[in-house]
Amino acid sequence: MKLATWNVNSLNVRLPHVLKWLEENPVDVLCIQETKLTDDKFPTAAIEAAGYHVVFSGQKTYNGVAILSKQPMTDVVVNNPHYEDAQQRILAVTTAGVRVVCAYVPNGQAVGTDKYEYKLGWLASFRHWLELEAAQHPNLAVLGDYNIAPDDRDVHDPVAWAGQVLCSEPERAALQALFALGLTDSFRLFEQAEKTFSWWDYRMLGFQKNKGVRIDHVLLSPPLAARCTACMVDRAPRKWEQPSDHAPVIATLSD
Repeated sequence: MKLATWNVNSLNVRLPHVLKWLEENPVDVLCIQETKLTDDKFPTAAIEAAGYHVVFSGQKTYNGVAILSKQPMTDVVVNNPHYEDAQQRILAVTTAGVRVVCAYVPNGQAVGTDKYEYKLGWLASFRHWLELEAAQHPNLAVLGDYNIAPDDRDVHDPVAWAGQVLCSEPERAALQALFALGLTDSFRLFEQAEKTFSWWDYRMLGFQKNKGVRIDHVLLSPPLAARCTACMVDRAPRKWEQPSDHAPVIATLSD
């Protein structure tokens, strides 16, 4: 079973990329963030024609999440039931015996801003809800754009990024609090090449110079982590014409 996450930074723009990537990488589940589409504009027919069931929750211009699955999905939850939020950032489904959560964590803009405080509050409530989900669903996978680099290995220039949004200690502590629930960063289960990232700024030749950060993660509960045989970042779509600034991350689970 292959689980993937990808912030596509506008599904309207990147739909051809998603369909091409799925044809070349027929994963079982794909969690998408930043669809930036209202639900009436979601390309359901194109996704279903590619062989996937799909659930989605969107809004105009910003945010928006979707889960694509080869198998039917049940027990759909939209957003965190314990946190009132107009922004569409969370979907949860059960498919093929796995509880899958797709999350788009707030960016936070800059340390000390209202958006940063919103991010920290959002993450605290997210942790509370995931604790309840983990108690009900031993096979739990939480995929998404976390907008947090776990440690300095995940940043191209730790000195320049020190204390900045995505890398600040309160954000990293919030991510560690998710790990404390028993969730494992599947990427770190394996030997990985140094300076492997999942996001690169469009500006200043960020991708070409590999000036990136690893902020897209697949977190797995203990039973799923025990089945995980690989996790990798697929840089290929970042090289395509008019790409998302993020690359897909794929975790493979044994049967």
